[in-house]
Amino acid sequence: MHVLIVISMFCFSAYALFAKRLLQSVLTAPIFFLGLGYLLSFLNIEPLQNVEAMLHLVAELALIIVLFVDASLIDFSALKKRHIWPQRMLLLGLPLTVLLGTAVTVLLFPSWSIFAAALVASILAPTDAALGQAVISNASVPIEERRALTVESGLNDGLALPMVLFFACTLAVIGKEYSGSFLLFTAEQLVLGPIVGIVLGWLGANALLFAVDKQPTEFKYEGISVIALAVASYALADLVNGNGFIAAFSAGLAFGAVVKKRAAQVSEFVDSEGQILIWLAFLLIGLVLLPKAIGMLTIPMFTLIMLSLLVVRPLAIWISLIGTDAPPLARLFFGWFGPRGLATALFALLIVGDINDAYSETILVIAINAVWISALLHGVSAAPGAAWYARTLELNNQVKK
Repeated sequence: MHVLIVISMFCFSAYALFAKRLLQSVLTAPIFFLGLGYLLSFLNIEPLQNVEAMLHLVAELALIIVLFVDASLIDFSALKKRHIWPQRMLLLGLPLTVLLGTAVTVLLFPSWSIFAAALVASILAPTDAALGQAVISNASVPIEERRALTVESGLNDGLALPMVLFFACTLAVIGKEYSGSFLLFTAEQLVLGPIVGIVLGWLGANALLFAVDKQPTEFKYEGISVIALAVASYALADLVNGNGFIAAFSAGLAFGAVVKKRAAQVSEFVDSEGQILIWLAFLLIGLVLLPKAIGMLTIPMFTLIMLSLLVVRPLAIWISLIGTDAPPLARLFFGWFGPRGLATALFALLIVGDINDAYSETILVIAINAVWISALLHGVSAAPGAAWYARTLELNNQVKK
């Protein structure tokens, strides 16, 4: 384990020194660390069972922080402005993505249960703005488009999670004698989690504002309290049979709504501290899961992944924006820049041990392959795609004048 830690920490440090340039290039952090983990897998530097245990711990912590921070940074005022693109993409585009994805999965895997197909579609639905950082941070792309993608990617993982849990729970009891305890368990997971998260998020946010006002603390310690709040939300929800991940997301929503603009300042610290967890999660996924996933990739799986990236999301987003002021070019732009990232991999890891063995391995293989394929395609196309979109808009505006 010491060798792995030394190598990974050295690579984290090296990447961070050039992060500003690298994040705008083809070599994004997900591509770099997935690739690094994949290469390290051939060196056999650590027993696999030890790394697998580490992966599950890191994955859970990374998902908690990602859900909390993404939710806390949501600009609700942006959802109330004239542009209704984010609302449409979340409230109509996300369910359509799952529905169309389910249909495609059923066609490619006709022997599967409809719930297994819906579970795969739900796992492949969340997007990750970090994989398209070159788009989000490109000032030549209009602010409306960048805001829409940021808001959508920040919320859709939290909104997809209840669907993932519901279909996973349903799939887990297929073939077993029906019991009302399943309905009770599902209700507890989907209801108690948000309640715990909202209460703790509200209390934590008001405690932070009180500390800022009375100044018994300093800014460098505020981020630590926020990380503790996110983990506490998860732990308390799990203690009362709620879902900890939904609690972390709900806590982030409540926290961000109370502290508002200060959420960006605090989350900047949390994000920087949490970034190493996210990078480590990608490295461990590349080390533990990627070699096996690539080896088990079949033509139906590859077809499903490509259809999800090239057809399912673009079509769902296009339909969801009908009737808005989003021009055709913007709809295509939104449809393509929906990269599958950490949430897809971690959702699959989260449920794989609890569902029918007939599906678990295949679902995990699909998810992991979707992440690296998306990281590669979206990473390569992000910078040139954003530049092309900005140039095309400028030319169109000149023509109109």
